[in-house]
Amino acid sequence: MEIQVDPEICISCGTCIDICPEVYDWDDSGKAHSQVDDVPSNLESCAREGLESCPVDAIKEA
Repeated sequence: MEIQVDPEICISCGTCIDICPEVYDWDDSGKAHSQVDDVPSNLESCAREGLESCPVDAIKEA
């Protein structure tokens, strides 16, 4: 599973980071980003929950 966060859409609410800090983190511009290239299988449900909780749909599964 691969996750991409669109920094143009991200509103920096932090919900994804709160839900799954092992996958999501802040980048240097204060936007969320995926800190892993390929989400480990044991974190897929956590990553998917973060994706689904994004209020502006900035996170997509690639």
